[in-house]
Amino acid sequence: MLSLSPATTISGHRNHHHHYNHRHPFTHHTLTHLPPSPQSKTPKTLTLTLTRTKITAIDAAQPYDHESKLQSQIPKSKTLKIAIIGFGNFGQFLAKTLVRQGHTVLAHSRADYSSRAAALGVAYYPNADDLCEEHPEVILLCTSILSTDKVLMSLPLQRLKRSTLFVDVLSVKEFAKDVFLRILPKDFDILCTHPMFGPESGKNSWKGLTFVYDKVRIGNEESRVARCENFLKCFEREGCVMREMTCAEHDMHAAESQFITHTVGRILEKFGLDSTPINTRGYESLLDLVENTSSDSFELYYGLFMYNKNAMEQLERLDLAFESLKKELFGKLHEALRKQMFGTKERGLLKLPPSGNGTPLSSESDSGSTN
Repeated sequence: MLSLSPATTISGHRNHHHHYNHRHPFTHHTLTHLPPSPQSKTPKTLTLTLTRTKITAIDAAQPYDHESKLQSQIPKSKTLKIAIIGFGNFGQFLAKTLVRQGHTVLAHSRADYSSRAAALGVAYYPNADDLCEEHPEVILLCTSILSTDKVLMSLPLQRLKRSTLFVDVLSVKEFAKDVFLRILPKDFDILCTHPMFGPESGKNSWKGLTFVYDKVRIGNEESRVARCENFLKCFEREGCVMREMTCAEHDMHAAESQFITHTVGRILEKFGLDSTPINTRGYESLLDLVENTSSDSFELYYGLFMYNKNAMEQLERLDLAFESLKKELFGKLHEALRKQMFGTKERGLLKLPPSGNGTPLSSESDSGSTN
């Protein structure tokens, strides 16, 4: 028989076993057997001792610690699931930094880049349907200018969330904006961007390099605004100079800078510019220009010309400037030759008299004709 003895005592002692993990005090029940007195014939009594114990082991694991859980959520809330469409040189170039920043990066391309994607920590999807069913928050289009329309139309947009953010990195912005607005449903967000650098110029660092963007269509919901800002921070935290401007403004400036740069670089490439033993810094800059522009495909250069309405004007201005420079050079050369051949006083020049017979005039008759 078990009973509570009137002499039951409640003793408080600290449990020193530290393999428990609990911060709250709890009541620990122990049964203590008390032997009967030799004179007593009463039944054996078991005394119930109530012990209040508090576990405070500092070396126990803390899987439910609120503070550490919160800290793990803060950076994760700013990471994005980004799907790169077109995993060529530029797509891989961007993916390397995005993965390093902690974003989840997916990729799809016409060619098989699965091994390269695995080396970069990117999940590669040969099938666009499978990629879209992963519901990426951002679709980052890294295709060529000429294939943008075709690639965008081939994507199974119905498998994406309706608020997905679409971003391009094309060198021409009005064209990209028009394609997005024409093909994408109105529920999708649109951010047109242009990193003014590439795998060659940005191979060491993005610090100080320009990043242009235009928020063409971003929803008013806080989550969609925050998603757009988090994507832009991918470039801001790398030290890029962030420039917000309209697509039209970008194309106007790009025709004056990027298109002319590529044109001069390709002209010098066809000219056959070679290094010499006595290169100046200016000449080294020209050699670097040739190297940077020749590393890009002619398809890119053609796209800069074809899809930027300001490019033709710049090409004509460049041609006129070259012709004007040649005329200036030849004009100086003609003047120098005349002085060398005839001195300061040009004598014996053929002048037509009133009779029109074309005979040379002497200096005397020449001077007389001016009176």
